[in-house]
Amino acid sequence: MLATALSFPLMAQVTPAQQAAIDKLMQRYDGHVPGASLLVLKDGEPIVRKAYGYADLQHGVKATPQTNYRLASISKQFTAAAILLLAEDGKLGVDDPVRKWLPSLPAATDDIRIRHLLSHTSGLVDYEEVMDAKQEWQLHDADVLKLLEGQDRLYFPPGTDYRYSNSAYCLLALIVEKASGMRFADFVKSRIFAPLRMDGSVEFEDGISTVQNRAYGNSEVDGKWVRTDQSNTSATLGDGGVYSSIDDLAKWDAALYDERLLKAASLHAAFTPKTKTPEPDVPYYGYGWRINGDALWHSGETIGGRNVILRYPKEKLTVVILSNRNEPEPYATAKAIAALFRP
Repeated sequence: MLATALSFPLMAQVTPAQQAAIDKLMQRYDGHVPGASLLVLKDGEPIVRKAYGYADLQHGVKATPQTNYRLASISKQFTAAAILLLAEDGKLGVDDPVRKWLPSLPAATDDIRIRHLLSHTSGLVDYEEVMDAKQEWQLHDADVLKLLEGQDRLYFPPGTDYRYSNSAYCLLALIVEKASGMRFADFVKSRIFAPLRMDGSVEFEDGISTVQNRAYGNSEVDGKWVRTDQSNTSATLGDGGVYSSIDDLAKWDAALYDERLLKAASLHAAFTPKTKTPEPDVPYYGYGWRINGDALWHSGETIGGRNVILRYPKEKLTVVILSNRNEPEPYATAKAIAALFRP
């Protein structure tokens, strides 16, 4: 075992050879560096639950399984789930025109449906391309709407192509608020986090909520680690606002196998290919999930963090890597770890 990695009691054990292989794959996160938390679930049990390195490098706080990282785009699966919950409630339909809920959008968006937002087939302009890159204040979802109100154009007609869209998921958060009558963060907490006992998870809003056991992001600059925890796009919620831990994501993973949160039809809708994509290892996209054969996965990238959740539902196998550093991208590592437990 690597000296500075922290491991914790498990329901089942891996072989020494498997653990050695895992530690080798994770060694870049070990030591006095920004770290990572690793979870491997098999048949609903945590067979690997381990932390490496530091959650707060500058103050000497080590990472643990309870460390809450900014999930970035992994958050999109929670936004999609919120929409599907409201569809189950009869509060909205995925075929609703987006302008039914957000009428201030320009006429070019007339044909966009909620399902187009969920599957990245809306053609919406990326808000990062039209915002002032030099602004120091942070955008929120409502600011994204204001930016898009001035863009009476699309990249392509809705439903005809795929383009990954943070704009779309920011609008989905606003639709959740309109349809539910609740603030988006409150809806996600009351309808997803609380029922699943994801007690450390939060749609983080500076000055409103707090993140317990928080990891702070870092980037390597000239061979040294520099804190890079927030940018001017770090406050939007619908596309990337969740902070969570591997322990809480184990509860989320469990809920994706049964109807404790979403009905079977909603889960099927989320996990069914809706559009082809040109992205590597992403032949298809569903609702908040990338789909590659039997694998369901999503990455999350933020200014000082890289994360991934990789699921093989037919094998009841899941790998989660959450990190507070700008590199490496952990998807390849997650695949290599999963391969240690696959037939």
